Amino acid sequence: MRTLYLECNMGAAGDMLMAALIELLPTVSERNQFIERLNSLGIPGVSVSTSPSEKCGVTGTHVSVTVNGVSEEEHGQYPDHRHSGHSHHHHGAGIKEIEHLISEHLCLSDKVRKDAMAVYQILAEAESLVHNEPVDQIHFSEVGTMDAAADIIGVCMLMEVLAPGQIVVSPVHVGCGQVRCAHGILPVPAPATALILRNVPIYGGKISGELCTPTGAALLRHFATRFGDMPVMNVSAIGYGMGTKDFESANCLRAFYGDSAETSDRKSV
Repeated sequence: MRTLYLECNMGAAGDMLMAALIELLPTVSERNQFIERLNSLGIPGVSVSTSPSEKCGVTGTHVSVTVNGVSEEEHGQYPDHRHSGHSHHHHGAGIKEIEHLISEHLCLSDKVRKDAMAVYQILAEAESLVHNEPVDQIHFSEVGTMDAAADIIGVCMLMEVLAPGQIVVSPVHVGCGQVRCAHGILPVPAPATALILRNVPIYGGKISGELCTPTGAALLRHFATRFGDMPVMNVSAIGYGMGTKDFESANCLRAFYGDSAETSDRKSV
């Protein structure tokens, strides 16, 4: 069975996951064509680019998403990994606006539309519980929404291209300490991330900072067939999706792609 194993020893963010999956595409030409296709969708104000990145001597790919020429780090909302930019304040786009954008304005396959909306539903339901507001009242900041849209749609498109028969995800390193967000200083994992990762094996460790973002958590939650150890597999490709910050450990999400005799007919989460 075609198997994708995601090693989340340094957590998961949407951009890191997309970068790791891009590296699994067989040729540089196919990787460039994917970025061109993603940019041609017309996600409002969004421009996606890739660049080589080195962490602790390991080289991989870094994905940069800007909205109207500004990255979310520059926007100043979330100084660690890119966060989903969620806010329950009444500005920006709500879940209905996101659904309209994905369903009516972007040229996507039915599978990608379905997967993207399922990820957004996971995010909205977690934010709804955190803020004690109905799902349809949850709104996202403008920069964060389009930034997360690029990550989510990009990952969904890549999953369709790679078409793994099963996706196994390692226990997720969430980091520790505190993170500054739109509402103030929150504990790590952020409340929405913690809710999304219920019944998923997670751990904290000694690295201070937000290693797993709500967007990363929602993508893992939606796509994972199961969480656990790497299965026995013949690996044909390995992808390294690099984060922005520097730590003692290489800040990357690693993806192994290949064949496994193991089969899985149901999700464990």
